[in-house]
Amino acid sequence: MNLGSLLHDAAIRNPQKAALIDGSDHQAVSYEQLDCSTTLLAHRLLREGCRPGDRIAIHWANSIEVVTFFFACFKAGLIAVPVNVRMKAPEIAYVLAHSKAAMCFSQPELSPLAEEAGQDCGALRGIHATMGDLPAESTDAALPEVNAVAPALILYTSGTTARPKGVTHTHQSLLNTARLMAGVAPESFDSVLVMTQMMHTSGINCDLLPAILKGGTAVLVPAFNAALVLDLIERFGCTYTMGLPSLVQFMLEEQERQPCLIGSLRTFIAGGDSVPVAMQERFQKLFGIPLREAYGMTESLPSLFNPADAIRPGSLGKVVNGAEVRVVDAEGRDVADNQTGEIAVRSPANCVGYWDDLPATRETLRDGWLYTGDLGRRDADGYHWFEGRKKEIIIHGGSNISPQEVEEAIYSHPAVLEAAVIGMPDAAYGEQVVGFVSLREGLTASEAELREHARRSLADYKVPEKILFLNELPKGITGKLQRRVLKQMVNTRADEKMAAP
Repeated sequence: MNLGSLLHDAAIRNPQKAALIDGSDHQAVSYEQLDCSTTLLAHRLLREGCRPGDRIAIHWANSIEVVTFFFACFKAGLIAVPVNVRMKAPEIAYVLAHSKAAMCFSQPELSPLAEEAGQDCGALRGIHATMGDLPAESTDAALPEVNAVAPALILYTSGTTARPKGVTHTHQSLLNTARLMAGVAPESFDSVLVMTQMMHTSGINCDLLPAILKGGTAVLVPAFNAALVLDLIERFGCTYTMGLPSLVQFMLEEQERQPCLIGSLRTFIAGGDSVPVAMQERFQKLFGIPLREAYGMTESLPSLFNPADAIRPGSLGKVVNGAEVRVVDAEGRDVADNQTGEIAVRSPANCVGYWDDLPATRETLRDGWLYTGDLGRRDADGYHWFEGRKKEIIIHGGSNISPQEVEEAIYSHPAVLEAAVIGMPDAAYGEQVVGFVSLREGLTASEAELREHARRSLADYKVPEKILFLNELPKGITGKLQRRVLKQMVNTRADEKMAAP
């Protein structure tokens, strides 16, 4: 089975059911219509000269067109390469060049960026701003046989510390991802709200593909807006969605200001970044259901998930049925319960490596295990707890400090909207703890007040030496916190002080 047959089988079962609803204009497309349009476009792409294995870049915000592009590629044996719509021309150029994309579909209002980016990409044969500018082609001819182990999707990571890597998934690994997601929330995929861009793993792999697998309806949010998201949940009775904690925060603020009727929701998953316990408590109060934290990454998901009937706020949950998770030391040996180590995952949803990057593939994938670079611990009951990225742990006077633990303590203050913590070089202790905070609208708090608040739940050496206030914490194109930018801010302020007369 491949992803093309996944859609075709769903169309046979539910031909007239709405497969997609565009959240901007409420246009609906049935499974039968989507199956036919994707088959037609697959033929057109092959007629245009594309060959199985060619990469097709998709530079388009959430829409019916994006889903059509994806499944046309899957049916033709082409490899879809999503391009983040927030990228600038040089970033787009890197993706096009590194993937050696043969063709690019770019949203009309974004196509000038793609045109600029594609000028020096020799493999690129054309940039198309519509589906209709390709020659029509009869669907009488058979499409190529597509093997389940053939590459289907290259997802470029956000690249916060280096050039983005192209995480490569096959039809098989994506189908397994959809099955694992459907397994953790089996009764929730009737109406799926896709509020994360399908250029990211959560939008396509955690939302769209499980919806198709289960024969549900995917409601597509063109661009995140908290009021629009809540309205769509109410309007279409959405039963499932997933989002980053930063998006959840905006939804909480909006639901407090102007409540919508959201009782249809059965499952709301938060992941991709730390989920504060205070956020989970506030979510339960406002939405009436638990905010279920999960763990995964572009390379493999889901791995850990909080079971609906036994959630432990603050934990990543238990191992998903069908996957295996270990916590290991630097030599790859299992550590004891409640000891911190690197999280390693073996799963049928694991990627097959990084596109055109054998060294990175060998470093990450070893003996069937994916070494995540994330630190965690497992308790005696089998719940896993996130302890930070290997490169983010703060070492103060020989003691390890998890940024997430300190952030949790600061975030619990009622005036705090967002909190982040980093380590900065310190002559005496190796590193000092520096905090960043943005406050909720209309509320105030001083640095001394927040440090004292943190001290109530943290050892003295974990309390930030200083806390800096920002209107908004910096985030990357995926919506994740950018600690590297925060470090640059501290260094810039230090340089400015040294340069002052």
